[in-house]
Amino acid sequence: MRVVVNSEERFSRTPDGKVWSAGAGAYSFWRRYLDVFDQVRVLGRVAPALEQPESAQRADGDGVTFESLPYYVGPIGYARKYFSVRAAIRKTLVTKDAVVLRAASPIANCVESDIASGQPYGIEVVGDPYEVFAPGSIEHPLRPLLRWVMTDRLKRQCRRACAAAYVTGGALMDRYPSRSSAFTTIYSSIELRDDAYAAQSRSFEIQSRPLRIVSVGTLEVPYKGFDVLIDAVAACVQRGADIELTIAGDGRRRDSLKRQAERRGIERVVHFLGHCPAGAGVRDELDRAELFVLASKTEGLPRAMLEAMARALPCIGTAVGGIPELLAPGELVPRDDAPALARKITEILADRGRMTRLSAENLAKARQYHSSNLSPRRREFLTHVQEATQRWRQRHPHARLERDLWNEKETMQPESSR
Repeated sequence: MRVVVNSEERFSRTPDGKVWSAGAGAYSFWRRYLDVFDQVRVLGRVAPALEQPESAQRADGDGVTFESLPYYVGPIGYARKYFSVRAAIRKTLVTKDAVVLRAASPIANCVESDIASGQPYGIEVVGDPYEVFAPGSIEHPLRPLLRWVMTDRLKRQCRRACAAAYVTGGALMDRYPSRSSAFTTIYSSIELRDDAYAAQSRSFEIQSRPLRIVSVGTLEVPYKGFDVLIDAVAACVQRGADIELTIAGDGRRRDSLKRQAERRGIERVVHFLGHCPAGAGVRDELDRAELFVLASKTEGLPRAMLEAMARALPCIGTAVGGIPELLAPGELVPRDDAPALARKITEILADRGRMTRLSAENLAKARQYHSSNLSPRRREFLTHVQEATQRWRQRHPHARLERDLWNEKETMQPESSR
């Protein structure tokens, strides 16, 4: 059986037909669905590219193919391409396929609208639109409307799903509950493999100077809170702290954040690395630091923090999304509170014994996210979706038969002939 899965990542396709991911959507991610299904069809935005993008990894491969949806950026771009996106999805969906929605997502909303009436689907809740579109998290004139629409839609999708998987427990499950008869589980989309882990925890009895703080995330949108982090570091420096901040990530807000560091007089201690290659590139930066800080205004379960914990780094984060599931209350601060963050940074960097203890605790916590621990939950979730789809097809053998036959004929054609 084939499974259709949507993705909000933007991919690239080179003239040889290969699909590339510059984010988390590499082949190793989609291959997980092959533990249960025979094939994976990914619905995502795919732009043509003359050559492999820098630092990108192959996304398609044996058993994994991509349906190229019309390429758009942002809510306005989505609105302009809405009908062509719907048409492309409608051509792809075949009722004998299983469906897994990765939500909240505009593409997932389109998929849900076009599956057959009553057809079961699974949902992986990987984000919280109530927090993504909260005041201060994103700058858009339609933010309040988008918050209401996307939150309400995700609630309904979870109530209708035959199986629901959440990247975190707590707030996500409470805000978007599944129906009582649905199979429900918790697992992260982030699976750490052996090479992600430090060999042992760190000792901070002897510290180098300056003390190095690192943060990782996209600079495309404001919800990663880098503006708050820069203000907090400026406050620490004004109090005499000998620290440096390294920001790994890129996006359109990079120049404005640089100007902010200049206005605060700390441009010499704030370093913008730009895009950092996943895997070894990120790990090298984490290994050079003494403290990881994530000042996010909204989060699911942050990959960057888990990777930092796996490198045995002490961490500070805001009390949003899944971060409280990773860190103890003593390492959390309120969102959008630069003074509180500055105090917490000063407090932790001044306590070497505490940093040594947090290193060991974080490494142990990160081991819970090793692939060997999460894979069984994912397989159980996917198996439930597969079996529910099989039962539904047996009860509805003629559902959408004409469209299925036409779609199967279309999807069997080579990409170049369409």
